[in-house]
Amino acid sequence: MGSRGMPADEFETIARLFRPLTGGAPEALDLLDDAAVLPCRPGFDLVITKDAIVEGVHFLPGDPLDLVARKLLRVNLSDLAAKAAEPYAYFLAVGWPEGADRDAFARGLAEDGQAYGLNLLGGDTTAAPGSLFASVTMLGWVPEGRMVKRSGARPGHLLAVSGPIGDGFLGLKAARGELDDPALADRYRLPHPRTDLREPLRIHARAAADISDGLLADAGHLAEASGCRVHVDLDRMPLSPAGRRFGDRLALATGGDDYEIVCALEAPLEGFTIVGEFTQGEGVAVTRGGREITPERLGYRHR
Repeated sequence: MGSRGMPADEFETIARLFRPLTGGAPEALDLLDDAAVLPCRPGFDLVITKDAIVEGVHFLPGDPLDLVARKLLRVNLSDLAAKAAEPYAYFLAVGWPEGADRDAFARGLAEDGQAYGLNLLGGDTTAAPGSLFASVTMLGWVPEGRMVKRSGARPGHLLAVSGPIGDGFLGLKAARGELDDPALADRYRLPHPRTDLREPLRIHARAAADISDGLLADAGHLAEASGCRVHVDLDRMPLSPAGRRFGDRLALATGGDDYEIVCALEAPLEGFTIVGEFTQGEGVAVTRGGREITPERLGYRHR
């Protein structure tokens, strides 16, 4: 694990904070090298995903860094969940601003690393002016040829979601103090990747993604990758009690940060709610109250 632009004792910090996160995995080489050696797993494909988080964009200034670290792992775990992959290990890169609580960050990594069976295999740390940023490259295993892609939806398939939509959007409002709901704020700071759905997705899903940019945007990603048009009925969208109180279904469908799964199914499946269907054509059609509407945006826009 590398260390650039940091004091000489940064190597001691790596040994103290991050070497324990390897779980003794031999492929990590005790973080003494600039690389790791990954074994082959006969009969499996290695799935690789990467997400970054930046202070002020993906988490709020002042958020506890143990929760920030856990969120970093969980947004990557959510990508693996949508691919029906079993979590394996990760590589970490962190830019530390002056005064960052590295011990708290490492505690968060340790807590969720243990909870999800993840070992740290390497990465890089560096000094960073201004805001903290961190990135994870996460690895998972899936039986050979069984990864659920975005591109498998076909006309006639059903569009389904794995849980309530909009709580991430409301959670951000709560975390900013715009809503008085600590549980929702916690929901934003610490999402719950649907790693429990690995088996049903492998068997039944023809295409899948996690809902990070918003239901409409991520359903649109499935449609685009699959060469289809997708119809989303906002009246069928599952909501939590907080979402029902809020009431603006279009805002909830475009808010993002839900980390539920949106997928294409050939038939209804227990645990999933049908919210639309795929048809011939292209783009995203949205209905509310039986009438088609035209949203100003489908979800979060990446700059």
